[in-house]
Amino acid sequence: MSFHSMWAELLPVGRSSASGGYRRYAWTGADAECRAWFREQARARGLSYETDRNGNQWAWLGDPAAGNAVVTGSHLDSVPDGGAFDGPLGVVSAFAALDELRRRGARLTRPVGIVNFGDEEGARFGLACVGSRLTAGTLTVEQAHRLTDGDGITLPHAMEAAGYDPETIGPDPERLARIGAFVELHVEQGRALDLSGDRVGIASAIWPHGRWRFDFRGEANHAGTTRLADRRDPMLSYAETVLAARREAELAGAVATFGKVGVEPNGVNAVPSLVRGWLDSRAADQASLDTVVGGIEKAAREYAAAHGVDLDVERESFTPVVEFDHALRDELARILGNDTDLKVPVLGTGAGHDAGILSGRVPTAMLFVRNPTGVSHSPAEFATEDDCVAGVNALTDVLEGLART
Repeated sequence: MSFHSMWAELLPVGRSSASGGYRRYAWTGADAECRAWFREQARARGLSYETDRNGNQWAWLGDPAAGNAVVTGSHLDSVPDGGAFDGPLGVVSAFAALDELRRRGARLTRPVGIVNFGDEEGARFGLACVGSRLTAGTLTVEQAHRLTDGDGITLPHAMEAAGYDPETIGPDPERLARIGAFVELHVEQGRALDLSGDRVGIASAIWPHGRWRFDFRGEANHAGTTRLADRRDPMLSYAETVLAARREAELAGAVATFGKVGVEPNGVNAVPSLVRGWLDSRAADQASLDTVVGGIEKAAREYAAAHGVDLDVERESFTPVVEFDHALRDELARILGNDTDLKVPVLGTGAGHDAGILSGRVPTAMLFVRNPTGVSHSPAEFATEDDCVAGVNALTDVLEGLART
């Protein structure tokens, strides 16, 4: 099956007719369809297939128990109304690259695996990379059992409803010990490649990043009868904090975004009692990130005090800077540069990935495919067919170069 036919087959799954974006949330019907698609791709190619204790899917060419395997893949879930490429491009390209390896008659001496990591985006339970975090042991079983979605459904109950046993989740060191190298292909979530004119790039590092929840607590009251001077309106403090986040990020050359907000009682004619906002912030280094988040929190507390509002700030997740394995990164550059004469720039990224989570346990690397608009986490996310094919070819060259040694 060609890249184009696989892409067309997966494209409608979980797509919203209203927004044109994708709603492939963990352990839902759309997620089940994606998993069925992955399982069928493995079956059609005669690959051995397994689902691990954390719900991640694996397809294998060769015996994974032999160890030192070369693994590629990504994820199939999405952010709310996300684009088609973030995640799925890496999975579809993995199967397409395996097909090309077979067409070439490549003589491989190491097993090759393809993986679909579950719940990478964190759209349902609020924590990114749940599948890979559990596998790597950076998310404990106790923490995972406490994760709940917007309807109060816990992660274990969601897994059980989808037909998986939540009692098995936890670290999987034996599986990770099989892997000698993990290479994740991903659409670029920015315009660096478009600006440089390159179709494919190699990742150098992932910026440190995290998510913080700001709870502004005021007093609910009547919007029509409460004097402005008598109000304890948390919306004002929240709005001022959003603007402060932009200022702090600009000063530090970083990014900071309040992209999710909850309001109680959420009535048109009511002064809110609670405004809960989630901050996502990322920077090129830890010191810059600390400066940005510290500056935002300081401003938020000043605004809250000025309006008679209480404020609680909680860090919900954090990922330190990830420097991808230098030896593996250099080997990718050698394979693509020396062996194929392909010009491949090396660039950093502010986006988190499963490869970043696994980097503390196994050698990891990433390939990026050009995104001409730089738009991501949006229905407008895009990569041309020619660039996607270039990505497949680059991944094929990398897998062949690594798995035949």
